[in-house]
Amino acid sequence: MYLGQEFRFADWAIIHFTENNGMAFGMEFGGAYGKLALSIFRIFFVAGIFWYLYQIVKEKANALYITCIAMVIAGAAGNIIDSTFYGVWFSGSDFQLASFLPANGGYSTLLHGKVVDMLYFPLLQGQFPTWVPIWGGDEFLFFRPVFNVADASISLGVILMIVFQKKVFGQINDQQDKENNPSESTSSEESSNE
Repeated sequence: MYLGQEFRFADWAIIHFTENNGMAFGMEFGGAYGKLALSIFRIFFVAGIFWYLYQIVKEKANALYITCIAMVIAGAAGNIIDSTFYGVWFSGSDFQLASFLPANGGYSTLLHGKVVDMLYFPLLQGQFPTWVPIWGGDEFLFFRPVFNVADASISLGVILMIVFQKKVFGQINDQQDKENNPSESTSSEESSNE
């Protein structure tokens, strides 16, 4: 596909090929050195989260919590793989079809590639009423961002943690309380048995 190419399944479901430099909503951070620093930071961050996931699996934490953390890791790793290798493996896609493993090499070096986004769901379009402060009379579009499967995995993992926080974090706090106060947990178990 070339940059900006679209396949429409419906007015609200579009595959729209775009690339971003790897931060949320296409933001950039300090040019080439910033991109390198961001890529290296991401790798260490995901390694740290993976270590944390290993620990909570070993401790038999809440299955939903483990799933949410795994979704965040999977999405972050997907975006890291994309930005690490995409620029090396593909030619530039500006005004042309990108080619895989071009003879002259890719458009960028290792860790400096872009992240491909393709999912676009403009669900609701309209105009703000004129009485709305700041945006009155302006057009709006919900849901404007173009994203990829990795972004969806990260977002869904975080949203599930927020929606089910009592179940996820309540069980974690209960486990920590039992570990910190074993005498209280045994006395409460004894009183419940009576």
